Amino acid sequence: MGDSQSFTSREVAIGTAVLILGAVGIGLAAPLVKLSSMEPTAVAFWRMGLAIPAGLVWAALDRKPQRQAAPAGGWKYFYLALPGILFAGDLAFWHSGIKITTVANATFLANLQPVFVVLASWLIFKERPTRAFVIAAAVAVTGAALLSAANISIAPERLPGDALSLVTAVWYAGYILAVRKARRFASTGMVILWTSLASTPVLLIVAFGLGESLVPPSTTEWAILVGLALGVQIFGQGSVAFGLGRVPAPIASIIILVQPVVSAIAGWLMFGEGLIAVQMFGAGLVLTGVWLAQRLGKPATRHPFAKRRPRA
Repeated sequence: MGDSQSFTSREVAIGTAVLILGAVGIGLAAPLVKLSSMEPTAVAFWRMGLAIPAGLVWAALDRKPQRQAAPAGGWKYFYLALPGILFAGDLAFWHSGIKITTVANATFLANLQPVFVVLASWLIFKERPTRAFVIAAAVAVTGAALLSAANISIAPERLPGDALSLVTAVWYAGYILAVRKARRFASTGMVILWTSLASTPVLLIVAFGLGESLVPPSTTEWAILVGLALGVQIFGQGSVAFGLGRVPAPIASIIILVQPVVSAIAGWLMFGEGLIAVQMFGAGLVLTGVWLAQRLGKPATRHPFAKRRPRA
């Protein structure tokens, strides 16, 4: 994950800017899913399925050679398909959770993914976070908590939705790390296409297993599904995949926390979920944490994770 040093300052800056744009696009997912009258996994299925044609066009046009050779044999296709499988789990759990809890609860719990990205980097890759990175992550996550504070609701009937949203953070952390791996040898378009191709059949099987109807009941519903496919999946997640080719995964996981800021604003405009002073302060903390994180991502700075040295 420390290969950001191979990119110039300009390339890292572009990757960071695109990540922020992607987080804005993803931030519209929660209110769109909330607007939909369809069952959760069916919505996820259409979101990914309708993204496939645009993904095919993107992959065909995105021919820029990558800096690393593709893994040999079937490993190439394993690493291309893995983000889609993990993302199918992310969508199935998150879409189910948001239907039975508040937008604020679901957004905050799902955006605890930086915690799991850090844990995976530490335990699996033996990379210990620096103090500066921990501070940036703590500021951003605290801001996300405050941002959702006014609308977070603790109620027995919402606990299953809260649990599903928390598990979503684990799935999404795995997705971020898997995309980061795939982007080392594959273009953005190829990664976003394979993500859609791999996740769509998984979500179809889950939707059938749960007995969900897959037929959108109205043109309004189709509009919501197309918005999720093009605005959230192709633009939002496509931008994240692009950025992960230039920014280390732990840094990217913090930058993506711009998403709850966008979701909170959308929830206020669309559902009347109020924004009070503490939430505005939280939004400021999120943006401060993102600013600190993007500074750590610059090639001139120390990498946010250091390899753990074996004891003598």
